[in-house]
Amino acid sequence: MSDQPTLKRALSLPVITFYGLGTIIGAGIYVLVGEVAGKAGMLAPFAFVVAACIAALTAFSYAELSARYPRSAGEAVYVHTAFGRRWLTAATGWAVVLTGLVSAATITRGFYGYLDLFVTVPPWLAISGCALCLGLIASWGINESAWTITAITVLELMGLCLVLFWAGDSLQDLPVRWREMIPGATYEVWVALSAGSFLAFYAFIGFEDMVNVAEEVKDPSRNLPIAIFLALSVSTCLYVLIALVAVLSLPLDQLAESAAPLADIVTGGGKLSRNVIGGLSLFAVINGALVQVIMASRVLYGLAQQAMAPARFSSINPRTRTPVYATLFVTVVVLALALWLPLVTLAEMTSFVLLTIFALVNAALVWLKLKGPSPTGSVSYPIWIPVAGTVVCIAFVFVNIIFGLLN
Repeated sequence: MSDQPTLKRALSLPVITFYGLGTIIGAGIYVLVGEVAGKAGMLAPFAFVVAACIAALTAFSYAELSARYPRSAGEAVYVHTAFGRRWLTAATGWAVVLTGLVSAATITRGFYGYLDLFVTVPPWLAISGCALCLGLIASWGINESAWTITAITVLELMGLCLVLFWAGDSLQDLPVRWREMIPGATYEVWVALSAGSFLAFYAFIGFEDMVNVAEEVKDPSRNLPIAIFLALSVSTCLYVLIALVAVLSLPLDQLAESAAPLADIVTGGGKLSRNVIGGLSLFAVINGALVQVIMASRVLYGLAQQAMAPARFSSINPRTRTPVYATLFVTVVVLALALWLPLVTLAEMTSFVLLTIFALVNAALVWLKLKGPSPTGSVSYPIWIPVAGTVVCIAFVFVNIIFGLLN
């Protein structure tokens, strides 16, 4: 019907870039840098580099596909256009929803570690309050949500810059200790690096979320590819620098056990109160979870429009222009997962599912390129990029399964 409310096309290039940065940064470095160091040790910075390279291959595929098909539930659209199998399309879409749910739950659970710096409350109360606030903000409106995300992203970037400023003098040790950060040829070293990279990969989750608000982006065929690469490039540089500072500033066992690693880094330097970075970290954690809630609700909306999810999820509130029922469902499931599963389990679950989705998206682009040339005026990258992306994603999953079974 012509009077049916639709999603609002309101996001400019700067806003969608900050939207992507907000979910990438908030989803990873503030919560998981200590966990990555616990698995990879001094190889943690190298683990972030490996994870960034894997993410970058798939980012090219997302950039090209989002320019071709700027639709909500982007991954499901890409897979359906390429392979035309309804069951595969539905499975892809619901897998994307699952990653959003589990990722938001991961970050919501990480919220408690930083809140505990200021006030002691039961974990269930902190997690529940965080999840409910996220649901309310996500239901408010995409423009309001996006500007909230942009403002908090600026605070996130300030927090990381503060860490680098106050604890950056530890980088003076790099000329002496850099050899500790280069992997050797032993089996144990590569198992540790693989495990650390697998967990670090979670920190790059977010660039793919940008395509699922494509129907709310201005000129998406131009702006989405640019925004994806800007967000991924900035986050990669910051991650590697923070990981270097982390492993040079604190003993690895202390870093691995920390619930608030960045706060401990600046405290270890003795120059800045942990409450300052802790407060900024609270905002960062909330931001990453908020984007995941928005993403999952938009994918449910897109699936419902294709009759692959309950029709109620396609309902748009005429005042807020948001899918309120889909957002409510996402909020409830995020809360349940955050209360039920531990942090590392949630992050590893997300990485496994998302790598599988990435393999499918890369394979979809390979097949579309083989079927015919790119549309006139659309961005296009060499076919070896999605081929490499497919192989690397599948290999990364199997390597970590094998290492997990052997250890």
